Amino acid sequence: MSDKLMRPILITGCSSGIGLASALHLETLGFNVVASVRKPIDVQVLSALGFKSVCMDTSDDRSIDGGLSSAIEMVGDGGFYGVFHNAGYGQSGALEDLPSQALMEQFNVNVVGVHQINRRLIPLMRRSGAGRIVFNSSVLGLMAMRYRGAYAMSKFAIEAMADTLRLELRNSGIHVSLIEPGPISTRFRSNSLAAFERHVDVEKSVHCAAYIEFLKRLKKTGDTSQFTLQTSACMPPLVDALTSANPKARYPVTIPTKLVSLLKRILPVGLLDQVAFKNL
Repeated sequence: MSDKLMRPILITGCSSGIGLASALHLETLGFNVVASVRKPIDVQVLSALGFKSVCMDTSDDRSIDGGLSSAIEMVGDGGFYGVFHNAGYGQSGALEDLPSQALMEQFNVNVVGVHQINRRLIPLMRRSGAGRIVFNSSVLGLMAMRYRGAYAMSKFAIEAMADTLRLELRNSGIHVSLIEPGPISTRFRSNSLAAFERHVDVEKSVHCAAYIEFLKRLKKTGDTSQFTLQTSACMPPLVDALTSANPKARYPVTIPTKLVSLLKRILPVGLLDQVAFKNL
């Protein structure tokens, strides 16, 4: 395991939350971490902390190409042994209220940008005969819920992307895993609120009354569920995905994610819908 700890790892979305926690944790273990962020000011913050950092907006093709070129230059011609796809956000709102542009923005960041990064890094991993691709998924990659359709669609796509890559990269030396966090204490709700306010006209929606309760939850500060864990809960599965000789395909982290995984296998669709409907 020790020889793997020195190998270069790219982590996207490191300005806060799971991404920042991952960069800090892997750095202390001896990984050669390059942390990507969307804003130049965050590059300065991470650089001041001693990180190799690049500016990379996963919604922008040119930014991805430029950021990857800079990142690869930082670690040398061999490229990256691993990538942790953490960058992303959740677009809230009923699907009938969301303009197509909102879906395009959601998928560009959460899916298309991830695909573009993989296309650039996989050939380098193939050349070296080894690699790790780790996706940050969600409980909403397992079960859809009201007013989170756009985000759930993007995470269902990530789950399918990981499953497909696992088959296509079989016997290549490149392993593919999904981290499925569920409720983790991050800035996710505040970012989701900003996206909601950008695209949804609450007063004109037939879902107006339900939105009032939904928005109360988005606007709450602190943990909103007894099942919410800290970002540290994601570190053991991430390290295992990067270092184990036989990493798991999926790493459910929180009780809700583990429970949903079970319920999907044992409940008929009608009962599963009832469970999902009760959760805002």
